Amino acid sequence: MRLTSYTDFGLRALLYLATLPRGELSSVAKVSALYDVSRNHMVKVINQLVKLGYLGSQRGKNGGIWLAVAPEDVNVGAVIRELEGNLNGIDCGSPICHIVSVCLLKGALKEAMNAFLCVMDNYTLADLLANKVELQQAFGQLIPTLVLEEEESEDA
Repeated sequence: MRLTSYTDFGLRALLYLATLPRGELSSVAKVSALYDVSRNHMVKVINQLVKLGYLGSQRGKNGGIWLAVAPEDVNVGAVIRELEGNLNGIDCGSPICHIVSVCLLKGALKEAMNAFLCVMDNYTLADLLANKVELQQAFGQLIPTLVLEEEESEDA
């Protein structure tokens, strides 16, 4: 199972924001620089996480983004389901597959995907923060070297 970069960076953003002290804000620019991903891509990911209620955002001079729910209330399997575009494992229509009517691969892949999601349902964001101190140290080492793109007014 390979997640799209959209889901991958969504999970990474949640993980980073969950390591911040309560009440501390971050920015899309900081998160995108931290993970070396395009700011435009991260804006889409962050906006979706805000719409889903996982993150809060406030525009303006004193604005930013933050984790809006407790880490123990963020189920990793649910986040993957909400962010991932195709959970079927295969697209039988692009290009057209001529054996689709007799093929058993799609069913096998769907079963494997369900097993993967069942495992991920057993994890919360809090579980992934079991080594929070080490994560904070790793992020802390990266942050002084970040070069942030100038914030634009339309970003969260």
